[in-house]
Amino acid sequence: QVQLVESGGGLVQAGDSLRLSCAASGRTFSNHAMGWFRQAPGKEREFVAAIDWSPGRTAYADSVEGRFTISRDNAKNTVYLQMNSLKPEDTALYYCAADRTFSDHLNNKPAYWGQGTQVTVSS
Repeated sequence: QVQLVESGGGLVQAGDSLRLSCAASGRTFSNHAMGWFRQAPGKEREFVAAIDWSPGRTAYADSVEGRFTISRDNAKNTVYLQMNSLKPEDTALYYCAADRTFSDHLNNKPAYWGQGTQVTVSS
């Protein structure tokens, strides 16, 4: 199985930037599509971004496209989420996810999840 550990969350002001990291276990990381999801209090978990294992196609939620960038470093078994121009509505617990299939991320059904890292954006 795949084990995921997120880091990089914190408290920032609107307009600031953060980069989240997700470290994955195992030597099969490069064969998994990776994604980021988030959940705010009182709301359902929502898709944020995903990146395929080959050739690295990406997808973003409309709410973050143009501001967030997902990337991966297979040599380090790590996926990143660069978040720019943060808004208070970006405040949520952010989860890293992994799945063999890119489409499962788009369908909000990845197989593996991390424990989450909190991102709080003040106005």
